[in-house]
Amino acid sequence: MLRKPQSQTLERLKQIVGPSGFSEDPHEIAPHLIEWRNRVVGRTPLLLKPANTSEVAEVVRVCAEAEVGLVPQGGNTGLVGGQIPRADGGEVLIVMSRLHAIRRVDAVDNTMTIEAGCTLAEAQRAASEVDRWLPLSLAAEGTSQVGGNLSTNAGGIHVLRYGNARAGVLGLEVVLPDGQVWDGLRTLRKDNTGYDLKQLFVGAEGTLGIITAAVLELFPRPAQVTTFLASVSDPTKVLELLQLARTTGDTILAFEMISRFALELVIRHIPGTSDPLARPAPWYVLADLTLAREQSEALLASAQDKAVLDDAVLASGAAQARALWRLRESISEAQKHEGASIKHDISVPVSHIPAFVAEALAAAARLIPGIRPVPFGHVGDGNLHFNFTQPVGADASTYLARWDELSRVIHDLAFAHGGSISAEHGIGLFKREEGRHYKSAVELDLMRRIKEALDPKGIMNPGKGIA
Repeated sequence: MLRKPQSQTLERLKQIVGPSGFSEDPHEIAPHLIEWRNRVVGRTPLLLKPANTSEVAEVVRVCAEAEVGLVPQGGNTGLVGGQIPRADGGEVLIVMSRLHAIRRVDAVDNTMTIEAGCTLAEAQRAASEVDRWLPLSLAAEGTSQVGGNLSTNAGGIHVLRYGNARAGVLGLEVVLPDGQVWDGLRTLRKDNTGYDLKQLFVGAEGTLGIITAAVLELFPRPAQVTTFLASVSDPTKVLELLQLARTTGDTILAFEMISRFALELVIRHIPGTSDPLARPAPWYVLADLTLAREQSEALLASAQDKAVLDDAVLASGAAQARALWRLRESISEAQKHEGASIKHDISVPVSHIPAFVAEALAAAARLIPGIRPVPFGHVGDGNLHFNFTQPVGADASTYLARWDELSRVIHDLAFAHGGSISAEHGIGLFKREEGRHYKSAVELDLMRRIKEALDPKGIMNPGKGIA
């Protein structure tokens, strides 16, 4: 049973991090206590800002001794509440932003050793400075931090080619729940000497330890990338275009599906955006390919000849490519302007996408007449952000009260298609019970046993995840 931190424990924690390493100022703490979707507000008696791994380790040791819960937070861009302390105010919040050193970038080994508090954008720039590429890319990369990206096993637009965040991790440095530091910062691609311990902590959402540094794999920057936006009639055509693109070889970097209503929201609410095609269409594909321009032109011409797509625009250069990707990356922000949203981060096998989309849209319309679907996402790897905006004129609170009801419908359909209720956002606080509903008894038991073995006092991010 965890205890609320007493004054003597709080004083010890302050002494560890020093005057610059903590805050009790409600105004400074407040932004760290609410998640991006404003669904939950937490409380904490103390915000800790350690400057190095040793301070993190000492903080954890004190919390373990006092049996006080500890919530790690990166850039606070998580979408399932995993980074927010609970409302009872019994947990200490530890942010990682001062651990932001890029310890080493090695262009020969194609590796980067980086601390957890670096933003993903900072990591990408450091790789670029040695003419290398870090393929992990998210809409929130200017704010999200590497530690959080790894703790949630972030996905993003390049999963189709490079895999989720865990695929690019070669080594980790982790503070364990008893305050010990595991130094697993290895740069090896091959190390077959036992359990792959780093993968326990990637995707664990801070429930097994605190990632303080990582070795990430880098890649040569693609010599050429072309970007296109194509309009299609339905999700079946989206998959036909995907299969046609695959005939060009291993050239697909990103392949996104966007609904017409999602695009309309961006054009309506995000300044400086416009419809890139002359005629509206029900669905769109936004893709990056490592092809020369003339090869991409040939692909699009072939697709049009085969009646796979209706129209397309091929970016003329980097500026137009950025403008096209801005349309995709602004969907979540644009949706905020239309009222309350109920959101889902599901995945199904790619071949099941058309059937799932048709069934899920019909089921949602039956459940809540007038509901406005905003589906979009990483169709190349089967991950859709299957979101719904409230009906026009509906009361926001009344609509949001049906979140669990609608989610069960969408999640049941995803599960029936062999899918997952959380493709890249994790479980956190919001999907804890849903996760338990769909996991087998064997899976749940294995997860609990791992949690109990590593964190017997249950101090690490209490109440989050499935275990």
